[in-house]
Amino acid sequence: MACLCSKGRRFRFGKIGEQKVIIVMTGLGMLNAGVTTQLLLTLFDVKGIVHFGIAGNADPDRHIGDVTVPRYWAHTGLWNWQRNGDGPEDELSLESNGDYTRKYGNLNFTDYSVDQNSRSSGNLLNSVWYQPEEVFPVTGTPEQRQHALWVPVDSHYYDLAKKLEGLKLQGCVNGTNSSSSCLPRTPVVAMVERGCSASVFVDNAAYREFLRSRFGVTAIDMETAAVALVALQQGTPFIAIRSLSDLAGGGSAESNEAGVFAPLAAQNAVLVVVEFMSLL
Repeated sequence: MACLCSKGRRFRFGKIGEQKVIIVMTGLGMLNAGVTTQLLLTLFDVKGIVHFGIAGNADPDRHIGDVTVPRYWAHTGLWNWQRNGDGPEDELSLESNGDYTRKYGNLNFTDYSVDQNSRSSGNLLNSVWYQPEEVFPVTGTPEQRQHALWVPVDSHYYDLAKKLEGLKLQGCVNGTNSSSSCLPRTPVVAMVERGCSASVFVDNAAYREFLRSRFGVTAIDMETAAVALVALQQGTPFIAIRSLSDLAGGGSAESNEAGVFAPLAAQNAVLVVVEFMSLL
């Protein structure tokens, strides 16, 4: 496999089945993912983007090792932090200019106080309000912004991925049969509605449950929304395939399941990607 190194990234060239592919590691977090995706699209003539990896899980009905294909992705790390003393009916700073909005709701930190007395008296952290991203599509007027929270994957790619439901996946780490490294049920490919990303490792059950109830997400990761937003701005077909390595913040108080099952989840993501490429 040939490769090219540019701007700290290594782009590898090869084939999966009959498809020519360029493989590049994004790196951790939204900044790295966005920069890498833009580099990919700037340096090469790319038909589309297939982003893959592992993710935390916010849906208690899904299981470790399942491979999810969300229809929409959002960046849930862009906030307007409200002043202490203001309430949900009070206008946010710069909201009147169109810079910020209360459309997508808030996280009120007082709701998560352990001390019942502090719930009635409030919390200095008050609330953060979730914001859509500013996007500047290449087909639009330069410097004329649009806003996007939920970025859809390519509809053709999504329909193709539906054919992968029923694909046989791995249920044991490294092919072993040890009870400590095998899952109680065989993982599946699941077409789901939503995933979200932020440069935050969500190992917290309360916040996981909030993201699930507020936004209806399944997969939680740190990169995909950045890839989705760059693809949206550049008009490039995009899909993300994310395998669940843990129930974010759940399972055990002493450990995170990702420490054991991340290799299994990663292998299942690769299996699905290879099969998906054969459908293109």
